[in-house]
Amino acid sequence: MPVPVPRQRAIPAVECGQAPAASPDSGPSKEQAPPGTHQAENAATRRENTRENPTEKREKPTDTSTETSTGTSSGTGTSTGTDRTPAPGVRAESAAPTNLTVLLIEDDPAGSPIVPDLLDQSGKPIRVRTARNLTEAGRLLTDDVHCILLDLALSAPAPARTNTDGGGSGNGGDAEGDDELAVLRHVLELAPRHAVLALTSSSDAERGAEAVAVGAQDYLFRDELDGRLLSRAIRYAVERKRSDSAERRLAEGRLRAQENRRLERGLLPTPLLAGSPLRFAARYRPGRSRALLGGDFYDVVRTPDGTVHAMIGDVCGHGPDEAALGVELRIAWRALTLAGLCGDELLGTLQQVLEHERSDDEIFATLCAVDISPDGRRAGLCLAGHPSPLLSRPGTPARLLPYDNNGPALGLLPGARWPRMQVELGAEWSLMLYTDGLIEGHVGGGRERLGQDGMVELVRRQRAEGLTGEELLRATVNEVRELNGGELADDLAVVLLDRTA
Repeated sequence: MPVPVPRQRAIPAVECGQAPAASPDSGPSKEQAPPGTHQAENAATRRENTRENPTEKREKPTDTSTETSTGTSSGTGTSTGTDRTPAPGVRAESAAPTNLTVLLIEDDPAGSPIVPDLLDQSGKPIRVRTARNLTEAGRLLTDDVHCILLDLALSAPAPARTNTDGGGSGNGGDAEGDDELAVLRHVLELAPRHAVLALTSSSDAERGAEAVAVGAQDYLFRDELDGRLLSRAIRYAVERKRSDSAERRLAEGRLRAQENRRLERGLLPTPLLAGSPLRFAARYRPGRSRALLGGDFYDVVRTPDGTVHAMIGDVCGHGPDEAALGVELRIAWRALTLAGLCGDELLGTLQQVLEHERSDDEIFATLCAVDISPDGRRAGLCLAGHPSPLLSRPGTPARLLPYDNNGPALGLLPGARWPRMQVELGAEWSLMLYTDGLIEGHVGGGRERLGQDGMVELVRRQRAEGLTGEELLRATVNEVRELNGGELADDLAVVLLDRTA
């Protein structure tokens, strides 16, 4: 059965200095004493009662730490444990909301807090939680704590003794003998994302400087604290910690970007076209913001018999798993092509690779593969649920290659077949392979999409202006983005092969 937690005793108004106590039968009472004296007397009485009745203290909850707000009180009164008396005229249950929360870790045996009244920049009280040891600090260190005030005089946890003969350990139980900043190091490990202010005596400035070197944001002299100085130091420490964290994230981002660029150079293919008269150009843009790669993939290789094989594909989805699967399919396609597979046999093997490597049975991939004969005048075309390539020739408008025998996407139908179509290219031509990211962008602010017809007209116009190769791809992608009104949502890949007479 759960043990009920005792409710904290409400402090009467007479204890807070809000109203005098009525005493019709006697003279002036303690509550009518001059301001500031009755609170100290009450605190002293409670401490004396605690010493006289030790069992009363044991009957209280073991967690003596509480959360308090310090504002405009005189700071002279204290209560049992770590509670702090509200300011005169302010009700404890209606304290003003706070912006900053501070965790004070100190073990003052008298129970009088070393932290004066604190106000934030807007004049609101700063909430202070007090922990007497590291165990309590671990319980009170929640996400809403902004700064930790650590008294460096706090005793470090004693290490376990190695002997049991009752004569004591030769190393003693004080970890400070080995490392005077052991407590600080423990707190920094416990709260790596929190600002830490070290409190030390004015005669031990060197220790405070060492605390900053270890990782604290700043150090203050315990015996010279005042509310304004400490409030300003807390805000400074919090902002410095935020700045340090931002700089660290920026440096990590730069390193990650460098690694990504190296990885991208390794993952994107290097065309193997040595000995071929064909010219190659490509454009690639992942749809995800700051993504390394998308689900689109492409490759171009020339086999020993002089045939040039080109491929472009698209894995459904835009996450890192889809990007990784696209890289696997590209590498598998290159290996199978160099091994002599082509057409339906190659696509069937790729489907097996996809089925074994995909993370979900719903994932599929579209693909377009062409194999251009050594003389460059003819090509075989296989489509697996993918848009048909665009063929441009001098003197004739750009047009889409036939897609009547388009097979299903890879991974949809077990045992599917992908027929290979023979296409006449001619002596001089330009063949553009693309993914649907190029044609699914919007036109203007409406819902109308560019589509294949819009793309064909766009390429026709640019070729009429004399654009070819890299310039043609760059202009095409830029105009598609402008028509979309900004960055495209889907991944985009475009490959262009040119043959001149």
